[in-house]
Amino acid sequence: MTQRHISHPEGLPACAAGHSARHILDLRGVDRGGGHLVECKCRATSKHAEPDQALAEWRRINRPARSARKVMPAIAAPAPAPDNIVQLDFGTALTTPARRKTAGGVHGRR
Repeated sequence: MTQRHISHPEGLPACAAGHSARHILDLRGVDRGGGHLVECKCRATSKHAEPDQALAEWRRINRPARSARKVMPAIAAPAPAPDNIVQLDFGTALTTPARRKTAGGVHGRR
């Protein structure tokens, strides 16, 4: 078997989806596709020659999302004075006259 599971006494951080991680050492040479990698059910790191590099990449891709920065409230513009506001009544100006019913029904006309 060319792969070994390496256990860590402190454990590895879970992935962003909550899956437990495992550290794998592929015993083939790095030039032949071997090396250290950390994987879970949904993702894995690339293979590295050093175990610290694989662990650092795992922590980097699974770090918790940063919270948004608090935005400082903008200085509110003063409200316009009530005598400065003009209210236009557009609702009554655009009323259409009521339609009259024609004798004999609509017959395709509207």
